[in-house]
Amino acid sequence: MKSEIICVGTEILFGDIVNTNSQYISKNLNELGISVLYHTVTGDNPTRLKEAFRQAFERSDIIISTGGLGPTQDDLTKETAAELMGVELEENKEWMDKLGEMFGNHMTPNNIKQAYIPKGAMMLYNNNGTAPGVIIENKEKTKAIVLLPGPPGEMTPMFDEKVLPYLMKKTGKSFFSRYYM
Repeated sequence: MKSEIICVGTEILFGDIVNTNSQYISKNLNELGISVLYHTVTGDNPTRLKEAFRQAFERSDIIISTGGLGPTQDDLTKETAAELMGVELEENKEWMDKLGEMFGNHMTPNNIKQAYIPKGAMMLYNNNGTAPGVIIENKEKTKAIVLLPGPPGEMTPMFDEKVLPYLMKKTGKSFFSRYYM
């Protein structure tokens, strides 16, 4: 199985933060025997992101993306992935209720947009933030885009608890390696 990692965030390109997500994800994918072919970093630009997703989807089975799921206006990863996959966004009542508990009467339209996920996608519950993750499979279930939040404190537990079990079912195996010195 072939994979690609796409990290979204202008702050990564500006050098304001270090991209530790790619390293973490790559290590875990390799342990499952999933080949990582490319790492891509793109800013919060839907045109460039859509092109990165399109290229990755042509050459890989699994795309794992981090970042761009937050409440700000430039967080458009979910919308871009849904457009690429040809599906609409729909409200996830469970997550809308969770956001209501978190924000009460202070929920803004930007917070509300986080409760919308691509139709038919699997929502990945976020125990550490306001943005759920998402897995969108193609109709044949041979390819998938996994969308994860960018902050490592949200991404890492979601990857470990939700994405790894999903990928283990897909591959049916794990691969262990050791370095000897």
